[in-house]
Amino acid sequence: MKSPLVLALDMGTSSVRAALFDARGLRVPGSLAQRSYSLKTDASGRAELDPKALLRQTKVCIKEATAGQPDFSAVGVSCFWHSLLGTDAKGTALTPIYTWADSRCAPDAERLRSEFSEETVHRATGCMVRPSFWPAKLRWLQRTDRALFRKVKVWLSPAEWVQWQLTGASRCALGMATGTGMFDPSKLDWDPNILEACAFSADRMQVLSDEPTIWRGKPWYPAIGDGAASNLGSGADRIGLGAMNVGTSGALRIMKEGRVARAPLGLFAYRVDARRFLVGGAVSNAGNLHAWCLRELNLGTRPEELEKKLAARPEPRHGLTVLPFWTAARAPTWDEQARGVIVGLKQSTSAVDLLQAITEGFYFRLGLIAELIGGHPQWIVAGGILNSRSALQRLANVMGEPLRANPEPEASLRGAAVFALEKLQIALPELKYGAPVKPKAAVHRLYLKERSRQTKIESISHQWRP
Repeated sequence: MKSPLVLALDMGTSSVRAALFDARGLRVPGSLAQRSYSLKTDASGRAELDPKALLRQTKVCIKEATAGQPDFSAVGVSCFWHSLLGTDAKGTALTPIYTWADSRCAPDAERLRSEFSEETVHRATGCMVRPSFWPAKLRWLQRTDRALFRKVKVWLSPAEWVQWQLTGASRCALGMATGTGMFDPSKLDWDPNILEACAFSADRMQVLSDEPTIWRGKPWYPAIGDGAASNLGSGADRIGLGAMNVGTSGALRIMKEGRVARAPLGLFAYRVDARRFLVGGAVSNAGNLHAWCLRELNLGTRPEELEKKLAARPEPRHGLTVLPFWTAARAPTWDEQARGVIVGLKQSTSAVDLLQAITEGFYFRLGLIAELIGGHPQWIVAGGILNSRSALQRLANVMGEPLRANPEPEASLRGAAVFALEKLQIALPELKYGAPVKPKAAVHRLYLKERSRQTKIESISHQWRP
C-alpha cells in the first residue's frame, strides 16, 4: 500500500503556499508552490485583501504543488487568524477581506472597552477587545455601512470562503473560531454577550465543526489558525516545548491540553481543537523594524559586512534605549497610542548603533511575553531570524534561554499537513533539532538592566504623545 500524501495550504497576508507532505510529515521535494498578492493599505488604517486574488492564487498553487503527484489523501489548511469577509447566501463575496491589521475600527474597540470589562471579555474569549478581532470590525461596519452589513448573509474567515468556493461547502473549525474574539474556548461555543453587543447571531457564520468537506473525493479539513499550525509544524505540541516565530512580526506560543483555556491578561488563549489550546502573545513590531532600518539608514547594500559588524558587538554598549512601536503595540500591553521612541542619541551614534538598539527593543518585548507565559519551555525558533546567526545569539542573550532552530522553514505549512495527518490517524515521528544556541550569562545580565530601562521609559512615554 502506498504511503499517503496530504496537500497542505498556508494562506498568509502576503502570499499563499502549497506543498505535499508524506506520512512522516516531510515535504515532498519539488512540490512547494508560492504565489503573492497585495495588501491594500492607506493612512486611514485600511488593510484589505482581494478575496478573488486569494482564490486565484490558491488554485495556481494547488495545481503546481500536485503536478507531479496528483493522488493525495487529504487537504490540511493554515490561515491567518482574526480576518473576515462577508458573502451572500450563495457564497459570493460582497466585501474585501478585512485583515487583522485593519485598524479603522479602533474607535469601535475603544467603545466596546467602555461597555465591557476587558478583563472579563478576555477571561471568556481568550482575546483582548482590540481592533484585530471581529467584534470591533463588526461594530465599525454597522456604524459606517449599515446597508452592507445587513446585505451580508454569511461572515467567515478567508480560508472558509476558499473552501466553500472549491468544495461547495465549508465549516468553521474550533481553531479558527477561537481567533474571532467572539468564541468561548472553554465552553466551545460562541459567547452570547459578545454576539449581542455586536447585534450578531451564530446563524450568520458557518457551522462549528472540525469535520471535513469533500473535494475530488478526498477530505478537505477546515482551516486552523496559522499560530496553531506553526506549533504543530515546529513539533512544539508537546509539554516542555514552545514555538517562537520572528519574521515580519513575532509570536511565542506553548500548547496545552484541557477543557478550560485561560491565559494571563494581555496574552491569548486560542483553541487548536477540542483537546488542545495555545497560550502566547504576538508583537507587530519585529522584522519589519529591521527592514525599516536597512531602508531608511541605508544599511542594506552589504548584508555580509553588516552581519560581521553586528556579530562583533554582542553587548548593548551603544547607550540607546528604544520603544519599538513604529506600529501599534500588541501583547502584552496593547497600548494602541504608543509611539516609537529612541532615547540616548548623541553625535557619535551610528546607523549600526540604531539598528542594534531597535532590534534589541523588540527582543525585550518577546522576552516579556516569555516571562508571562512562564514554565521555561525549550523554544523552537522559526522565521527570518534564522538567516542570521548573530541575531539568534543576541535573542538568546536577551531572553536568557537556549534557542533551537526549527528544521522546517515552512512551519505553518507543515502544521497544516500535520493536522490533516492527525485526522487520518497517522502517528508522526518527533522532529530532530540541532544543538541549541545558548545564552551568555554575563551578557544576559546586561540585557536585563537594559530591559528595565526600557520599562521605565515606557512608563513615562505618554508625556511625549501628541
